[in-house]
Amino acid sequence: MKKNLISVLILALLVVNLVLTSIMMFSTMGAVKKTGALVTSIATVLNIEIGGEEEAAPTEIKLADLETHDIPDELMVPLRRSEDGKDHYYIVQVSLMLNKQHPDYETYGPTIASQDSIIKSIIIEVIGSHTLDEIQADPEGLRDEILKKIQDAYSSEFIYKIAFSNIMYQ
Repeated sequence: MKKNLISVLILALLVVNLVLTSIMMFSTMGAVKKTGALVTSIATVLNIEIGGEEEAAPTEIKLADLETHDIPDELMVPLRRSEDGKDHYYIVQVSLMLNKQHPDYETYGPTIASQDSIIKSIIIEVIGSHTLDEIQADPEGLRDEILKKIQDAYSSEFIYKIAFSNIMYQ
């Protein structure tokens, strides 16, 4: 008899707990909705996307608006030593894609060929700071890093993209 009484008491407490939980949930929903609306309005005013910061995707440029500048020589770059202790080299032909519609193109575009040595030194510095394993694991990251360094050197984004060809490594 006592077991049935305890079971009934547990069931009654369970129902009371369920009722109190639902009352608490419904009473706080209004405040949660108002807080969400406030955060959304503040984010809208500050022009922030809710759901995490997303990096703005670069706009696509038409092929007709691009000019290609090939770095004249193949670059043979000694890489940082990897864990195997061997010396490795990265041989690559580099091309720069220039945005002819960018405002800085008129300033830098015609003279870029005379600055090949500066661009080569940036490329050699970036490639040489990586190991062969790092480059093989993330070649796109390497191109992005080189592009960012060159854009920083020019303080402009008229260089739209970096392209590698004739890639060899040892």
